[in-house]
Amino acid sequence: MIPARILGVGLWGSGLPGFPASRAVLAGQAPWAAEDAPPPVPGLLPPAERRRLGTTVRLALATAAEAVAMAGIDPHAAHNVFATSNGDGAVVHALLEELARPAPQLSPTQFHNSVHNAAAGYWTIAIGSRAPTQCIALHDATFAAGLLAAMVELAAGAPVLFCVHDAPLPAPLAAKRRTETGFAAAFVLAPVEAEPEGGGLGRLAVRYQPVPAEAPFAALPPALRRLAEANPAAQALPLLAAIAAGRPARLALPYLDARLDLAFEPGDA
Repeated sequence: MIPARILGVGLWGSGLPGFPASRAVLAGQAPWAAEDAPPPVPGLLPPAERRRLGTTVRLALATAAEAVAMAGIDPHAAHNVFATSNGDGAVVHALLEELARPAPQLSPTQFHNSVHNAAAGYWTIAIGSRAPTQCIALHDATFAAGLLAAMVELAAGAPVLFCVHDAPLPAPLAAKRRTETGFAAAFVLAPVEAEPEGGGLGRLAVRYQPVPAEAPFAALPPALRRLAEANPAAQALPLLAAIAAGRPARLALPYLDARLDLAFEPGDA
């Protein structure tokens, strides 16, 4: 298995306004209630850039900033892995509508927000990072694929920021791709060798298995289980729940017709 330390976590979703405020819900100590509040506007960018941000980029930047702050690392030193199944569907929809007009006038701002690496681009611009950055998409397996890519990236010896995010698509795209609510999560990972004595939120190890995952979200409370099934990024919830509860966990996440096995040990394990 590929090992790592989890140094920081970020979270934003319906009824989950940041990791510290959501810890009791994730740990099963408080009920979850749907509340689709927009993520905070990131202060990392100048006002002109902030006004251009769509929901998906705001989700990504808010959670990435939270994870990095919790980890207490220099964000310039971290390699980056961003993952999204849908990209910014609202922007893509607007571009397609414009293209369907007799004399379309495409906005350059809309176009550069439509590309799949938009959130990663805004993040690296905001912090002035020139570190290696990957952008991952794999339909319903986007979280597992992004996490595996982030764990492999640790072989370079630097910490890795892994951020996964997705938001609902407008009609008629929504009829072809179910994403019921916005969700984003971020994790700062570090090589185990960098902190041999422990530290952070715990240790994570992952292994790819060429067999399907069975009932991957069964351990979640019913409400969070529905959320995990309604947004590809929300497949992070079983791992977030284990971190919040501070308990060891063995998880199996869908990876197309295979699975990604996760082993989490809290604290200094």
